[in-house]
Amino acid sequence: MSDEKAGRAVDERLEKFLIEWLGGWPGTPGVHVVGADVRLRPGWDGSTTNVLGVSTPDGGVLSVAPALADPVRAAVRTWDDVPVELPRAVGRPQARAFAGTFRYATDPTDLPDAGEWIAFTDERLPAWLRPFGGEALVAFGSDGAYAAGVGIKRHNAYGMEISVGTDERHRGQGLASRLVAQAARHILAAGAVPIYLHDPANTASDRTARRSGFPDLGWKIIGVWG
Repeated sequence: MSDEKAGRAVDERLEKFLIEWLGGWPGTPGVHVVGADVRLRPGWDGSTTNVLGVSTPDGGVLSVAPALADPVRAAVRTWDDVPVELPRAVGRPQARAFAGTFRYATDPTDLPDAGEWIAFTDERLPAWLRPFGGEALVAFGSDGAYAAGVGIKRHNAYGMEISVGTDERHRGQGLASRLVAQAARHILAAGAVPIYLHDPANTASDRTARRSGFPDLGWKIIGVWG
């Protein structure tokens, strides 16, 4: 597409993913609150999330359950209102709003493959990888034991989120970056865009993302926790 947002040409897969996931494109100036039925439907793990947002340097979307749209519009008029007003507006005043780093890749780093795709039921997988379902991308050590792995959150046909974890004994070897880049290429080949989310304070995740080709464009994932 020739249109540009956040300094990049908009990838059609990314646009379709976010419109389906949120109910609107997050390049809309200011805070655009959308009452979306998708917030009432189970996500990749079977749970529902009644508030979810993505902000960009150009603006953003807060996607909420339809019944919450008017209260959130009234309370959250600017992004500065989000930390205090958003939890109250969705009926969770004791919770806290968070803003994680939202990254995506259309040209992952050309790092060598590090893992193999195996079924989530494989007994060699650690417990944290099993809830993702489908196949996990796993690197094994010379002893045949789990070294590092990637699970895929299959949000919809256009966007899939990568989660990565490395066994403590195998950290510092670059496995995470290689696996993330390999998984990103796999997702792109399937016609979707790979997503990578992390806490801004997590320097290890930041390093993995940068090395594997997920730039920080100033996008944020917004939610309410607790």
